[in-house]
Amino acid sequence: MAEKKKDKKWIQGTEMKEGAFTAKAKKRGITAAQLQENVLSTPDKYDDKTVKQANLRKTLVGLHKKKKAK
Repeated sequence: MAEKKKDKKWIQGTEMKEGAFTAKAKKRGITAAQLQENVLSTPDKYDDKTVKQANLRKTLVGLHKKKKAK
C-alpha cells in the first residue's frame, strides 16, 4: 500500500489575505468566530471565497488547539 506523504507546508499554497476574514466580521459588527458559525451554517448565503475563509479559520483554530494541548 502506497503511503501518502503529508505536505507540511500546505498553508503556503493557499491564497489568503491575512486579516481579511476578521475585517469582514468587524464590518458586520460581530466576531470572526460568530461569522464563521454563520457562514458554515448557511453557506449558500455567502460567496465561495468567504466560505473557504471560514473553513480555513476552522482548520487553523483546530490546529492551534491541538498544538496548545500538547
